[in-house]
Amino acid sequence: MVATLFAGGSMMFGAPSKSMAVRAKLPDVEPPYWWVGMKCDTLQLMMHSPNIANAEFMVNYPGVKLDRQLSLDSPNYKLLYLTISPDTKPGRMEIKYKLNNRTLGLAYDLLPRDRKGEDYTGFDAGDVLYLLMPDRFAKGMDDNEVRMNGLDYKVGADRTDPNGRHGGDMRGIRNNLDYIDSLGVTAIWVCPVLENDMSGGSYHGYATTDYYNIDPRFGSNEEYQALIKEAHGKGLKVVMDMIFNHSGSNHPWMKDMPSKDWYNNPEGDKMTNYRLTTVHDPYVSDYDKEHTVDAWFVPSMPDLNQRNPHLMKYLTQNSIWWIESSKIDGIRMDTYPYADMQAMSQWAADVLREYPNFNIVGECWYANEAGSAFWQAGNKLNPIDTHLPSVMDFFFILNGRKAFSDDTNPWEGLNKVYDHLTNDFLFPNPQKILTFLDNHDTDRFLAEEPKTDEELARWKQAQAFLLTSRGIPQIYYGTELLMNGSKEGSDGYVRRDMPGGFPGDKVSAFTREGRTEMQNKAWDYLSKILNWRRTEARDVMANGSMKHFMPQNGIYAYQRKLGDKTVTVLMNGRDVPHTVTMERTLEILPYGTKLHNILTDSDVTIEEEMTFAPREVMILQNW
Repeated sequence: MVATLFAGGSMMFGAPSKSMAVRAKLPDVEPPYWWVGMKCDTLQLMMHSPNIANAEFMVNYPGVKLDRQLSLDSPNYKLLYLTISPDTKPGRMEIKYKLNNRTLGLAYDLLPRDRKGEDYTGFDAGDVLYLLMPDRFAKGMDDNEVRMNGLDYKVGADRTDPNGRHGGDMRGIRNNLDYIDSLGVTAIWVCPVLENDMSGGSYHGYATTDYYNIDPRFGSNEEYQALIKEAHGKGLKVVMDMIFNHSGSNHPWMKDMPSKDWYNNPEGDKMTNYRLTTVHDPYVSDYDKEHTVDAWFVPSMPDLNQRNPHLMKYLTQNSIWWIESSKIDGIRMDTYPYADMQAMSQWAADVLREYPNFNIVGECWYANEAGSAFWQAGNKLNPIDTHLPSVMDFFFILNGRKAFSDDTNPWEGLNKVYDHLTNDFLFPNPQKILTFLDNHDTDRFLAEEPKTDEELARWKQAQAFLLTSRGIPQIYYGTELLMNGSKEGSDGYVRRDMPGGFPGDKVSAFTREGRTEMQNKAWDYLSKILNWRRTEARDVMANGSMKHFMPQNGIYAYQRKLGDKTVTVLMNGRDVPHTVTMERTLEILPYGTKLHNILTDSDVTIEEEMTFAPREVMILQNW
């Protein structure tokens, strides 16, 4: 349902095209529809049409009051601020306006809510997110179904170009939901899917040019809603990737800015220094901080000014609109510290006021624990409460290969893992940290595909730790297939296509027959832990406490505990067998304790002396 337009008393139903709006000189309206019964009773409508600033608006609908109509610097925008009383009934609201001695108007839909805000439950540490890039995952639409009418850059697919569009889409994800579900993950984080009408195609999605429409090369709003509905039907949550720090340079706002301060440095002469430490540096210069938060991210991504209250109202409503209209289960907010902290704090508070059980994770890319912890909600070291529930743990991106490979240096290997966790006191809520070994912006965890079981064992150890320690694990698509590589030279090299997801692929890794023997070993191992985690161990992983023992002789031990249920993990971080005494873990593993190893489906009895095979991992449950 969308806003419908009428002129001279005749109604024009359906979604208004851009060309129709121009011919009739009737405004585009954002958001395209809204709901009654929201906790926030204020609705901003952004009208965009030639000279619409000169129009005088009137609203006649029971329970709705037009409080303010605001003209901005551009004559082509008008903002209406409406108050919607709690007892307002759903229906079609008539909005009239006078312009150039002509009375025009539109009918705007106010919809009923189908559930309470409290019923939207976000993702938590009981979940495992599967991160995928739609353009590189699978293609489901025929080329003749892709409608690029209205786009300035009608860029098609070219799979030979690592930086170009490859043709994956929403339907391709839908067609492979059974594959994702069978792996054992519980949620899908989909890289941005909104329109990116940019030179080169902007396949990655991080240069938004329309905040209310899916990129037509990925499908439509209806296709996105269908994906989420089908995912929910399989018990899979969906996390939406949003970007409020910047837009794409071809966004209509850049061609016709609503107000002069809609963007920071609109002339584009300042690029960010990528130094997030300036945000909390007690000695920071104004120059350095400005070049972090107010400069452009890259030349094609101009910096939005979140200090503009009308822009922030627009962005906040946009988040709520996508939650309410598509039923997403969480938001991942890109480049979080690059935006204005105070404004984004209010954004998070407003979203969570409407949906108190929702979850938001912010991309806070730091090489240390303190920087990430600074951004989590409730951190007393931050003078501003960010209201941001979850932050991302980039430690393993920078140290993962060392942590699960170097077995000679006593300060490397599993000691790096142990030392990292000892800094969790910095985080108000360590269970709400998003943990991962790689993602779409980094090198793959594997530099190359393992050729032997011994090489595969290091990968297995890393995955086991990721899935059994504290926090919310995220797995990057293709991890289960041992996808590998470096982004050196092109991000596209770590965003390769899923084999079998595209017409003409010679093999399909979506099937057991299409995977190599080594890939099937990896897939089986990961799937075993994931399916155990989401069924038997979900509560322990979501809410269990953690106790660990510093690595000695290469052996690292830790336990998750919830009530009378425990999951104990023992791992040998060296490439040689080790026989050790178990005296130091007696407080959690008394001699004679019998536990079940979920990896081997066999029982293990704790003895005074135990031998661990090279890189061995035991995941032991007591039930």
